[in-house]
Order: sequence, then C-alpha cells, then structure tokens
Amino acid sequence: MAGLKKKKNRGQIILHVIFIIISCMYVIPFWLVIAVSLTDESAIAKYGYSLIPKEFSLKAYQLVFGDMTQLLQSYKVTIIFTVIATILSIVIMAVSAYPLARPGFRYRKFFTMFILITMLFNAGMVPNYMLIVRYLHLNDTIWVYIFPGLVSAYYLLIIRTNYANLPAELIEAAKIDGATELYICFKVMIPLSTPVLASTGFLFLVSKWNDWNTTLLYIKNPDLYSLQYLLQKILREAQYLQQMAGQGMVLADEVFPTESYRYAMAVVAAGPVLVIFPFFQKYFSKGMTIGGVKG
Repeated sequence: MAGLKKKKNRGQIILHVIFIIISCMYVIPFWLVIAVSLTDESAIAKYGYSLIPKEFSLKAYQLVFGDMTQLLQSYKVTIIFTVIATILSIVIMAVSAYPLARPGFRYRKFFTMFILITMLFNAGMVPNYMLIVRYLHLNDTIWVYIFPGLVSAYYLLIIRTNYANLPAELIEAAKIDGATELYICFKVMIPLSTPVLASTGFLFLVSKWNDWNTTLLYIKNPDLYSLQYLLQKILREAQYLQQMAGQGMVLADEVFPTESYRYAMAVVAAGPVLVIFPFFQKYFSKGMTIGGVKG
C-alpha cells in the first residue's frame, strides 16, 4: 500500500514538472518580448537577446508614444469596432445556431451544409473589394470593420453543437409552460451556453483586435486607422529611416531602435487583450470542449 502511494506521488511530481515546463514555454517568450523592448538597441546588437535588459532604455516606447494623438485615436477606433462587432457577432450567431440545433427544423441539414461550404470556398479578394466599395460603400467608414465577417461559420457550428448537446427535456418543459421558440432561445439555451459563447466571443474579439488588413484595403482617413495598422506603419517608417541612414542619405546621430521598437509595439498591441483574457479564462477550456463533443 505504501509502495503504491509512493508510486502515485512520484507520478504526480512528474506531471507537475511537465506542466511547469510547458508553462515556462509560454511565459518565457512573452517575458523576452518585454525585456527586449526595454533594452537599448546597441546592447541588442552587441549582446543579442536577453531575459534581463543589458542596458535599460525606454527609447522604443518614447518613439511608439511619440504621436499620442494618433495613437489614442487608433486605440479608440479599434476598441469601438472590436466591441460592437463582437457583441453583434455573438448575438447573431447565438440566434442563428438555435434553429440549426432543433431536430424539428426541416431545412437544418441544408443550411448546415451551406454553412460548411462557406468554410471551404469564398469569392476571393477582388469580388469582396467590389462588393464592399462599389455596392455597399463601406470604405472609409468604421462600419467596414464591423459588418464584413460578422459571422464565423466555424464558431456558428460550435455553438450549434453545444445547443444540440443540451437536454431536450429543458425545451419540452419550457414548451409545456407555454414558452415560444424565441423565449426558449434567449431564456434557456443562451444562458446555459455561456462558456461556449464567452470562449468564441473572446476568439472573435482577438481576431478583430488584430485586424490590420481591412485598414490597408479600405481606409484612407488617418482618423480611422486601426491600432495594428498604425503600429505597422510606424515600424515601416522607422525601418525606412534606418535604411536611409545606413546608405548615408540622412544623418543619424544614434542608432534607430528597430528591434526594441518592434517588440515594444508588440507589447502595446497585445496589452489590452492580455488584460481582458483573465475574465474569459474560466470559460475558455470548458466552452471549447463542450462545443466540440459531437456533430
């Protein structure tokens, strides 16, 4: 008995060590990003990357926050369209998934197959551009960030699968009490699907927060630049100045902090999402597991 207990404790220790190593594999790279962003560019060129800054410097952050007006405007625009798009997306997908999960809906197989097809095929960039610019006239408006891609077929099917896994007795009991389908959807199915809706909502939020391609294709007004596009634009300008200085075309009294600059922008861009994640973390693993049990 004692030997069995000792063997079990040894297994627990090994399991904990493995999970500690896996956790370090996630934490150390992020710590390295912060350390490099706080390191002087000359120290990076001399010593390479280090988990502890060899020569502490805030030069990269001073350059990132150099134009606070434009940066704050991009932050505001990104927060607005990310929050609105995420809320609308979750509401639409939560309601749309309900009839697809109901056995009594005659055309549910047809619509499910139609949604699956959209995951495999799309019209392409040029037809999308023509639709958004020529017919919908969403270019140079904040709505171009919100309406296109509002529904994800993958997330919709995850929510549908979660609905299908819920006990049918709950729906039957609600119908006996005189509840309508709309009431059942909002008062029964959606509250019971909070983990799935929260996890898919967070994933959608991250994809919207990281969106820079929409700005590149459809936005010309600087007041509507997304945060990711603005940071990429600043980095391109810094790299261009460094290249010009290397060719002797411009005078440079000091080294442009290109490397530390890049990592500082990564911290600035990822910071808000990292703050939000703990509020979704308790739902995340449970929601994705429940939503993918069966088809």
